[in-house]
Amino acid sequence: MNQPVRTRPEPSRRPLNEAYDTALLDLDGVVYAGGEAIDHAVESLVAARDDGMRLAYVTNNALRTPAAVAEHLTRLGMPAGADDVITSAQAVARLISEQLPQGARVLVIGGEGLRVALRERGLTPVDSADDDPAAVAQGYGGPDLPWARLMEAGYAVARGVPWFASNLDLTIPSGRGIAPGNGAAVEVVRIATGKSPQAAGKPLPPMHRETILRTGARRPLVVGDRLDTDIEGAYAGGVDSLLVLTGVTTPAQLLAAEPGHRPSYVDRDLRGLLTPQPEVEPHGAAGGFRCGGWTARVENGALVLDGGGDQPLDGLRALCAAAWAEAGDGVSGADAGKALARLGL
Repeated sequence: MNQPVRTRPEPSRRPLNEAYDTALLDLDGVVYAGGEAIDHAVESLVAARDDGMRLAYVTNNALRTPAAVAEHLTRLGMPAGADDVITSAQAVARLISEQLPQGARVLVIGGEGLRVALRERGLTPVDSADDDPAAVAQGYGGPDLPWARLMEAGYAVARGVPWFASNLDLTIPSGRGIAPGNGAAVEVVRIATGKSPQAAGKPLPPMHRETILRTGARRPLVVGDRLDTDIEGAYAGGVDSLLVLTGVTTPAQLLAAEPGHRPSYVDRDLRGLLTPQPEVEPHGAAGGFRCGGWTARVENGALVLDGGGDQPLDGLRALCAAAWAEAGDGVSGADAGKALARLGL
């Protein structure tokens, strides 16, 4: 069930790791970038776990197996087991298994994570469109994915073989910047065949279902860096979300977020899990909002920020409330540049 349209970030008098039983954590851009831990991630997650919060690592990246992801996390200082990791490969494998008989052949365009997930569902991975596949499964194959693999997908899909994609993320963060993701490779096959796949990853329901089935979370909090996957997925699943500003989404993009992309909470990084979230209150007769020492309003189509303080995130929260309340369906041209410059964001 979708949540009501959010017009301002929510308050939480308790630290988020106490208010929610499970954190559903995205990986790229939240926990690590380019394979290295993001600042404050390790100590924040260890503290949240030690205080009783379950940590589940939920990723649209279908390349690696859960065991490989868990080993990487442990190496970075965040002890994790394979059961703590949920991937889009697992979600798409379940989706395929519900439509095909046991033992069915599936043409794999991707990495080992996708192959392992398919085998766990009783499906048989194959490598060629000439192997009589009953389906095509496409997931991120890493930077060295050969063009020939996309050609195999194109041959099979063009013949009418059902096509499934682990996820449709057009980009992924890397240590060198933003790189093409699985969605970009999916577009190559779509353009060549004129067809579209069934997809499983965030923000779509199969991924949310897979996550809840595997974690048993009763009061989950989605933690992510992307409005169009993490936050939209939380909104579609009817659960709360925390956006951290360590990955893809910029403050300006957050202010322009459409209703289904607005997080419950926003913080600079994963330290936000360990703290209460301040209240954003209506302020003044001009439709303004106040958070901490900052006030924000829309005036003549531009966002205006007043006040000050040592918590620039409070200023951003006030700006979100003003932009979202004014725009309804997005910030729609409100000039946020000067206001964000004051916050150093």
